[in-house]
Amino acid sequence: MHPEVQKTEPGLCPGCGMALIQVEESRISNLESGKSEHEGCAKHKNHVKAEAAHEHQAEMPARHSLGEGGTNPQMAKKMEADMRRRFWISFLLSIPIFLYSPAGVKFLNFELFTPIPLNWLLLILTTPIVFWTGSIFIMGTYYSLKAKTLNMSVLIATGVLAAYLFSVLLTVIRPDSETFYEAAALLVTFVLFGHWMEMRSRKGTSEALRALFDLVPPKANVIRNGKEASIPSAEIVHGDIIVLRPGDKVPVDGEIIEGESAIDESLITGESITVVKELGGKVIGGSVNQIAMIKFKATQVGAETVLAQIIKMVETAQNSKAPGQRIADKAAGWLVVVAVGSGLAAFLGWYIVAGSGLLTALTFAISAVVIACPDALGLATPTAVAVGTGIGAKHNILIKDAATLENASKINTIILDKTGTLTEGKPKVTDVVAFGGFAEHTVLRYEASLEAGSNHPLAKAIIEETERQKALPLEPIEKFESVAGQGLRAIINGQVVLAGKEKLLKDNGVDIENERDILEKLSSEGKTLSLLAVNGKLAGIIGAADTVKSTAKRTVGELKRMGIETAMITGDHPKVAEAVGRELGVERIFAEVLPEDKAKYVKKLQDEGKFVAMAGDGINDAPALAQADIGIAIGAGTDVAKETGNIVLMKSDPYDIVAAIRLSKATVVKMKQNLFWAAIYNILAIPVAAGVFYNSLGWSLRPEIAALLMSASSIIVATNAVLLKRVESKLKI
Repeated sequence: MHPEVQKTEPGLCPGCGMALIQVEESRISNLESGKSEHEGCAKHKNHVKAEAAHEHQAEMPARHSLGEGGTNPQMAKKMEADMRRRFWISFLLSIPIFLYSPAGVKFLNFELFTPIPLNWLLLILTTPIVFWTGSIFIMGTYYSLKAKTLNMSVLIATGVLAAYLFSVLLTVIRPDSETFYEAAALLVTFVLFGHWMEMRSRKGTSEALRALFDLVPPKANVIRNGKEASIPSAEIVHGDIIVLRPGDKVPVDGEIIEGESAIDESLITGESITVVKELGGKVIGGSVNQIAMIKFKATQVGAETVLAQIIKMVETAQNSKAPGQRIADKAAGWLVVVAVGSGLAAFLGWYIVAGSGLLTALTFAISAVVIACPDALGLATPTAVAVGTGIGAKHNILIKDAATLENASKINTIILDKTGTLTEGKPKVTDVVAFGGFAEHTVLRYEASLEAGSNHPLAKAIIEETERQKALPLEPIEKFESVAGQGLRAIINGQVVLAGKEKLLKDNGVDIENERDILEKLSSEGKTLSLLAVNGKLAGIIGAADTVKSTAKRTVGELKRMGIETAMITGDHPKVAEAVGRELGVERIFAEVLPEDKAKYVKKLQDEGKFVAMAGDGINDAPALAQADIGIAIGAGTDVAKETGNIVLMKSDPYDIVAAIRLSKATVVKMKQNLFWAAIYNILAIPVAAGVFYNSLGWSLRPEIAALLMSASSIIVATNAVLLKRVESKLKI
């Protein structure tokens, strides 16, 4: 359970005694420049770090959770394989042990042939189960007691060793007496089966990350010393020039220095449309070059890449603890004391108070200790967190920690940034109105001809609309003049053409009052207007607006149906903000808000007693994201926003906000279900196992049956967590 431990040679983990295995170094080094994926745990800071890292073959059973390293695909596979091997060996050896036991003889109605005295045969068969397949529990107990803590390994080892050692004693002094070998063997077998099922669940949650690992190509073509050479991607350093041909995967993040192409970033960002990349454009490691050869300079390598950060974020989330888990951990710790105390009380009560035989008293004591193992309680929230964050990663929703996953369900108010979050973040022509016998195509073509040399966003929008409506070619212009703050003037086909604000046209004697109604209507809708005049007469009006995203209205509607109050914040003019707000159905609007003041509005809502989320994509949103109870960064936004947000939506789709909250609510439901099952199981099971109802109702549990029920509870909890995958259908529109 300590994947951060590194040693230069195989051996045992100094934290729990588990066998260590060599890490597949190439996979890790591609993402972290030769460093192990799990460095830096405070518990193991002083352990030797070296080139050859090692990981656990299996998790420390002292803590049956999806904790450290549970998201490492290689580790998950190794852990599952090791637990499967241990279970099957234990299961095969347990079959003859059960058949030779009193329960087995009763079941078969006849006794099997015994080549040697029965108890000695059972001793031979049970010993490898206890000290080989079950060694993880004994070693876990040793290191737990060494650290002066109590955990589930202590309980399991106590139950197993009590049954085994007492049976050995009886075998030596009373060879013909009844023993507990089958209890020790079956306890180990059942617990191992439960852990195997847990490992399978753990491996399933790592599939999304495994796909991300595989996005990094093993080799890349790099220009070194003026020559192109193929080198391992892990050896790329800052400043290297990488040659990328059509079909090649991008090995690291970088900036294009030669050529242009279309890049498929869908597996990283979730955006299905390929992105055209020109000179100076950014490329993301793991994306795929589509069309032409390009060269780019490596700017982020190893752990700095976007891909490595995504993996790190998901791993951090799955390794962290939800607030509910801290309560469960405390309860589990106390339950260890209760279990040991129940076992001791059962033994003393039956042996001393009730005057029963030693065998009867020990049977009840062992059963009480075994069934009280807080296995299911330890699994209750980590399994749900692991599955929930895995589902999120699969759907391009990155949740930074377990607390965020749990707390997102509490959101009752959300502030949505307008530009880039609810809207596209760039103007688009929405209206073209022609007057005086002019055609709309002509209005567009004249305006575009004037704007052709401008980089202004409105100019680009007009040119794009002209191209879309096929109003080309552009007209040649003469005597071009830019009127500062007002617009443009030029001669087109011998006609004086003006384009810009009302003031420009009024100053040049153009009458626009007859079209005042249209102007006011478009202005009230929050649109930016450009007026076109030809030879002193109004020829047309072009309206442009930052259009809302296709899913924005659906997002706001779903949030309101979930009982979440919606607010929109923007630096735009109130008219623009109100127009967008009306279109989307937003309840509260904060307009003309300075970037530095956005956090104040978040605080204002928090002061009203609300649990506030903030969703934004820009640098100016970072303080508000940090102030909010839950910060949600839209993926197309800046690195600052992503760093500040608790949840990162890799796509620029606002509906993913709804998906993230639904995922949180579903995960919390599973946490509560698991905690209830685990708690009620222990409350009901301990008295039965201790024999409280034996004299009155005849209820009792032999240790092997107690082991089966304890393992079954863990399987139920793990299975219930996996059922969280049903929520996936509700994460899409």
